[in-house]
Amino acid sequence: RPALICPSLLSCDLARLHEEATQMIDMGADWLHMDIIDGNFAPNITFGPPVISALRSSLEKTKPHAYLDCHLMVTKPSFWVEPLRKAGASGFTFHLESEMPEGGVSAMIQMVRDAGMKVGMVIKPGTPVEELFPYVKDLDLVLIMTVEPGFSGQKFMPDMMPKVKALREKFPDLDIQVDGGLSPKTIDAAAEAGANAIVAASAIFGSDDRKGVIDALRAGVDSRAE
Repeated sequence: RPALICPSLLSCDLARLHEEATQMIDMGADWLHMDIIDGNFAPNITFGPPVISALRSSLEKTKPHAYLDCHLMVTKPSFWVEPLRKAGASGFTFHLESEMPEGGVSAMIQMVRDAGMKVGMVIKPGTPVEELFPYVKDLDLVLIMTVEPGFSGQKFMPDMMPKVKALREKFPDLDIQVDGGLSPKTIDAAAEAGANAIVAASAIFGSDDRKGVIDALRAGVDSRAE
């Protein structure tokens, strides 16, 4: 699968969200990763639909095709499908561990699909990867957390890589995303296991050479894909 580099805007200068988002796209980022946390499912409160809507509006003239990759760390993801659709979210990735609407996981997937967004599912480090397998055929993306959800700047968990490897072997055409502690130092382990969509936060925004980091992450994926 082609590399998708997804800077996580939670680590950017939030007072300059539009400029930071624009810079990321200009530097070659594929997706803008937006962490939507409700303070209940994970211990932080971050972006919500008003911020997604404001960012989408601000990018409309200059970057109309910007892909807003929304990762929902919320207790009831079904509540946020319609607000995020209206706000202009491109992708909606929800946690398997969260509360599902009536009809369960399949109903949740269909709800996102019906809203016209790409649908992804994500698991925390403690959840076995096999729990995802029955649903993968209906997903556009699977996200494997390589830290506990909540805050950026945590250390990459290499023991999550067997999950990525198991997914890649079983589903060769799937976009597999990893999130947490990804940097030029950890990209090889992730890419070797089969991840192609790379979320990076402090590694990009804390660097003096942001484009260099994006390029290094892409090169790490591409070198494994050849």
